[in-house]
Amino acid sequence: MSWWLTALISLSPVALILIAMVVFRRTAAFAGVLGLLLTVVLSLTLFDFPALAAHATPRVAGLIGSFVEATFTAATILWIIFGALCVHQLQLRTGAIESLRAGVGSLSDDPRIVAILIAWFFALFIEGAAGFGTPIALAAPFLVGFGFRPVQAVTIVLIGHSVGVSFGAVGTPIMPQIAATDFTGPQIARATGEFHLILGAVMLAVVLLLVTRQAREDDRDLVPIAGYFVLAAAAFLLPMAAISRWIGPELPTMGGALVGGALFIAALNFRRGKDLTKAVDDADASEQMPLLRAAAPYLIVIGLILLTRLIGPIQTLFQSILFEWELHDTFQGRFQPFYHPGTILVLGALFGARIQGASRAVIKDALKEALKMLGPVTIALIAMLAISRLMVHTAMIDALAEAAARTAGGFWPAVAPVVGVLGTFVTGSATASNILFTDFQVATADRLGLDELRLVAAQGFGAAVGNIICPHNVIAGCATVGIAGREGEVLRRTLGACAIYVILGGLLAWVFIALTF
Repeated sequence: MSWWLTALISLSPVALILIAMVVFRRTAAFAGVLGLLLTVVLSLTLFDFPALAAHATPRVAGLIGSFVEATFTAATILWIIFGALCVHQLQLRTGAIESLRAGVGSLSDDPRIVAILIAWFFALFIEGAAGFGTPIALAAPFLVGFGFRPVQAVTIVLIGHSVGVSFGAVGTPIMPQIAATDFTGPQIARATGEFHLILGAVMLAVVLLLVTRQAREDDRDLVPIAGYFVLAAAAFLLPMAAISRWIGPELPTMGGALVGGALFIAALNFRRGKDLTKAVDDADASEQMPLLRAAAPYLIVIGLILLTRLIGPIQTLFQSILFEWELHDTFQGRFQPFYHPGTILVLGALFGARIQGASRAVIKDALKEALKMLGPVTIALIAMLAISRLMVHTAMIDALAEAAARTAGGFWPAVAPVVGVLGTFVTGSATASNILFTDFQVATADRLGLDELRLVAAQGFGAAVGNIICPHNVIAGCATVGIAGREGEVLRRTLGACAIYVILGGLLAWVFIALTF
């Protein structure tokens, strides 16, 4: 079979999912099952499992192993979704969300400013600290509590947080690139950070554009906020770039969001002639729950994230407690119960609820409701992840990447980020995308005589962009705001933003490499 035909066939499950969700507006569960059936047929007929060549029944073993991997990974993701649902359900039942809405309202009642605070700074901070879908699961319900429509909330968080994914989870996506190349962490971080520094404001502009369009449809009176846009973009992107350039890959997203958010809130209050402390006191003086108590679950989550990610001995201890398995020396999984974001979210929900004075009955009802909401999303997650593992283990992904290299030739720098997007779309993780394709990007750079570091950075950039359309992120986000089954609506809104960002990234990569010679 020719390489181009192999690539087209390999692409067919992804294309089928996109067509089902975007064109025919089917749910992620329906599209996932449809795509999975096609992937299974291809795995049993046209493709095999190279790593299992010595096995007596490689295709049967490959199918079983891939499904076990997918189910295990789905369980770890569902644990994150469950934790986020617990936080949201308890915040609703205790009335804390109303207090937080009033508190942010004391800063601004403009939905665009609220979007900057939550879908930009808050989501980026959580991405930098925890990653792995946590910002979508936390920030989207938060926005719904402020009156945003669920589809819009999930959409703008997906778009806003993507700028920080390259350095998410304390720099985790960069680690496999360090291991696969001769470059140091600061070198890769600096090169990757330059992409987001130059282009990141585009994603914030898209967020504000979407919020503005909705506000106008709702007949909201809006004032120009170009200055706030520039301030919010610069307040995150400049510290992020500085940290990535001179410190390394661990803290650019978290540090940039923390510094930028503080600067933005200070400027917001200065511009309005208000004092943040007074705003908090005013909110506390009302009949609503005091702001610090209302924010307790989020503050506990942030504190636990910082404690387990930045304190070396604690991080080592919690990472050392793990459950891991392996099958046929090919399929594997690992779960670190005390380090996992899901555990942190559940602890934040439970301890936060007690601080807020929630009774055991209220907590029990919230947990039951959160558990009930997991049902519709489980099938979609397992199906999507099974497709991912089958495509990886049958080398369909390798076929797609090889076809891209063959067809792009000298234009490869402009195409390189697309490979990163593809990896994240299929695997559900920027880290996994970098594991899959960093070696491929380096080999392609060597074959074409291109700058290896720039292509490694383009891969990391593209892997981050892929989070905007990553099915399990979309599924998780929809589940946490109670709109499971409407994933196609979100995907239709995020596809354009993803395309814009990756095209601009490809052009920038081409310019970077052109200037090198």
